[in-house]
Amino acid sequence: MAIAGKETPRERYRAQLRAEIKERAWEQIAAAGAPGLSLNAIAKQMGMSGPALYRYFSSRDELITELIRDAYRSLADTLRTAAASGADLAGLGRALRAWALDDPQRYFLIYGTPVPGYHAPDDITMIASEIMDALLDAAQPAAGPAADATEGTPLERHLAEHRQWAGDHPASPAALRRALQFGPRLHGALSLELAGHFTGMGFDPAELYENELRHLAQ
Repeated sequence: MAIAGKETPRERYRAQLRAEIKERAWEQIAAAGAPGLSLNAIAKQMGMSGPALYRYFSSRDELITELIRDAYRSLADTLRTAAASGADLAGLGRALRAWALDDPQRYFLIYGTPVPGYHAPDDITMIASEIMDALLDAAQPAAGPAADATEGTPLERHLAEHRQWAGDHPASPAALRRALQFGPRLHGALSLELAGHFTGMGFDPAELYENELRHLAQ
């Protein structure tokens, strides 16, 4: 029996094998996308039999889940660290871009085309909610009188009555709008940049992204 807090050699070996399998999976995703992920191909690359690899990941979906969980956890931790250092909503946007540029395939796995037939488990949804909570915190307006839900833009009035997606976060209608706009505005520009659609156009994608951040900050 392993001593609490210490791994046995068998446990360390298992962790190392799982880490290598995930590395091979990322290489496959970079080459052919998540739908082309094949455990049998990974096993062949590693000199293992298919049944041997299935002792570490019982299915392709389990492996995809682990990769998605790692990606969400990494982004949630990145935004939490930025927020703890005083980043505002624009600062979180810059942290998102830096995180995405560091590993585009990781970004596309969670914000790109969904994997056909795959459904994420609830714990991943909980991690994603941490990301939204960080955005909602940063999107709150400066301290002052709370806005009346009957005031504001049509979208803000709509969100005041349709806020299930924000969970129990006490965000104002204005904060709900700003946090919700964060995704479409920034992910649109970021996805096009990472996919290479701005290549050869002669402008700096970072400037376009900063322009979107300025609009979000208004």
